[in-house]
Order: sequence, then structure tokens, then C-alpha cells
Amino acid sequence: MNDQPNAGSVPPLIFPPAGESAALRHVMAIILSLGLGFFLADGFVSLVDDSLILLFDLHLLTWLSGMMFLFAAVLALLTYVLMGVTPLVPKRLFLPIVLFILAGLLGIIPAAIYFFGRMQQIAWGISLGQVILGLFILHRVQGGFKFRWPFVTETQLEGRSFSWGHLSRFLLVNIFGVLPALLIYLGLCAVLAVDHFSDGFVALRPAGVTVQVRKYVRADGAALQLVPMAHVGETDFYQGLARSFPSNAIVMMEGVSDDQNLITNQITYARMAAKLGVAEQQEAFEPRGELVRADVDVSDFTPNTIAALNLIMRVQAQGLNANTFQELMQFSPPHLEEQLFDDLLHKRNRHLLKEIEARLPAAQLMIVPWGAAHMPEVAREIQNSGFRVVETQDFVAIQFRSKAKKIKPAASANP
Repeated sequence: MNDQPNAGSVPPLIFPPAGESAALRHVMAIILSLGLGFFLADGFVSLVDDSLILLFDLHLLTWLSGMMFLFAAVLALLTYVLMGVTPLVPKRLFLPIVLFILAGLLGIIPAAIYFFGRMQQIAWGISLGQVILGLFILHRVQGGFKFRWPFVTETQLEGRSFSWGHLSRFLLVNIFGVLPALLIYLGLCAVLAVDHFSDGFVALRPAGVTVQVRKYVRADGAALQLVPMAHVGETDFYQGLARSFPSNAIVMMEGVSDDQNLITNQITYARMAAKLGVAEQQEAFEPRGELVRADVDVSDFTPNTIAALNLIMRVQAQGLNANTFQELMQFSPPHLEEQLFDDLLHKRNRHLLKEIEARLPAAQLMIVPWGAAHMPEVAREIQNSGFRVVETQDFVAIQFRSKAKKIKPAASANP
């Protein structure tokens, strides 16, 4: 007689207690409902805010839009994590929310690079798309626009609460697929941004940060060389540039003077240079030729720009601490961004161009070693006056490879 009739048979499956499973589904339903709710609310608030800005230049809801987006993004991230942890989440409904927010964040980068002047219209279009997608998902979840709470019911969450295989696949896809793709994309965006905003004078390459020196000539025989500079860089970079300058050239030097001692903190990039393991321009760059100061004085700047420079230099000298962070947060004079761009770039460029025009007739070759940010505007202006590019030469300003490997400049001619 067999005392164990079930011997050798498959043991029965052990399910989690019904109460535990129901509680998990209830929590999941609330989280997913909140995620969908904040996604929709953020879309509506952002659409109204963007419309007010476009039509009336009113930023009444911008702060609220930012807060709503923060909550929506956090809940979307939580939803994505839950998708990997448990198969309960209906991916066909909630993965589009995660992808929309991610695509919006990633897509705004190239949009800001190439269509910066249209950013508000782009933001309005994104907000409209968010509202449409949110309403579509709500309609699918509830079988119509019934607006019951919670949006997601426990009965819509089907499947096992947890699966090691599901979690393993999720981790593999994200570690070896999503994360590398994001890093490659962000790196590509950085390359495009540097190239676009510098008009090709600066580039990110596998070897490091490179700058392109361009020689221009005019029909009357005048020759001008634009040399993009960086406040910090390799010692070989500065020495190589200095050696390339003919001794009979007129060198239009950059450097804002401060005859009235309006800058209270010394302008130095020693901290940055030390962290990067490179040299400061003012210490390593010793050009040959006739040096001419071609920059403005601090007194030519607006009071807001002077105050901003003092604050920035104080942060750079002292580091970011509680006091300097509080000062940064409290410093927000009106139209500061426009004043900074006009003072630090456009006003100085206009002064430089006047100096170039005044001294050019007496120069066999004029060299302009100024910051790379100045190069696009200066290049456009001199080309408008009849100059054309006849030669380019690339230098590695900051190298990414081992410091033991010194990278020499590579020359290339463009007739």
C-alpha cells in the first residue's frame, strides 16, 4: 500500500497570499494613475503657459509648469523602473509616456543648437503633443473619457508580480543598449553644438579639443590670421602657436583692462587649469611680433556685467560653498543675459574690428589671437569687408589622451 500517493509528482505551485498580491496591485494602480495624471496636467499647464508666452510674452505659469514637469518626470522614471521589476505594468499604455518625456528631453538639445530662435514654438508643439498623447492613453485606459479615479484599476494589472527573467532582460537591455546609446547621443550632441556655435573654429575630436587657425587675404594684399584661443590648454599648444607667429606680424592682443580697479577679485583660471592638468594662457602664451592691446576697459561694461564678473570670479576663487551659492541664487538683475552677451562679446568685437581697420594698412600680416567665442562674429565681419580664407591649420588645445603623448599640430591647406 502506498502511504504517499503523490510521491514523484510535480509539487503544487505556491502563490503569494491573496491579500499581499491585492495590496501590490492597489499600490501599482495608484502610482500609474498619478503618473498619467501628472503627465496630463503638465501637458495642459505647459500648453497654456507656452501659449501665454507666445501671444502676450507673459510667464505667469512658468513656475507651475516647471513643478508639474518635475513631478511628471519623476513618476515616469518610477514607472519605467517598475516595468523592469514587475510584469504587472501594461507597457503598451505607459511606455509611450516614458518615451515621450525622454524624447522631449533629448530632442530639445539639437533643437536648441539649430533652432534656438524658435524654441518657444517648439516647446508649444511638444506641449500640444503631450496633451494629445495623454488624452489618448486616458481614453484607452478608461474605455472613454469617464475621468474616474483611480485612472488605472487593479483588474487592469495582469500577470505575475515578479519575475527574475523579466528583471534580467530589463537590466541587460538598459545596461548594454539604452545607456550606451544615450552616452553616444549626448557625445554627438556635444560635437554638433561646439562645431555649430563656433562656426567650425573649435571641434571635439577623439584626440581632444581642437581649434582651427584661419588665414584670410583681401584683394588689396592685406593678410589677417584669426587664432581661436582658450583660457586653459596644453603648454605645447600655446608654445606651438607662439612659434608660428612671424616676428614682423602685428598681434592684436585680447585682455580687458581695469584702469579704475572695478574688478574686486583677480581674474584667474588657475583652479580650472590645475583640475584639467593643463596650463593657463596668460602663463604659457608668449607670442612674437608687435603686440597691440586691442580690447576694451572694464569701465565700458554695464554695472550689472561688472557685478556678475565679480561674483563669478569670487566663486571661482573660493569654490562653490554655502555663501557663494546663496549669492548666485539671489543675483538676478533684469536683462542680465543680454547685457553679458553685448558687453563680453559684441562690444569687444566692435572695438577689435575698429582697431583692425585702423592698423591694417600698415601691417604685412595681422594676427588676432582671441577667445574662440569671438571668432564667428569677427570672421563674418572681415569676410563682409572682402577677406577670404586661403589657409587653415588645426591645433589640439586640450588633449584627451595620456599627458605623456604630446600631440603636434596638423596643418591642412584649403585653397
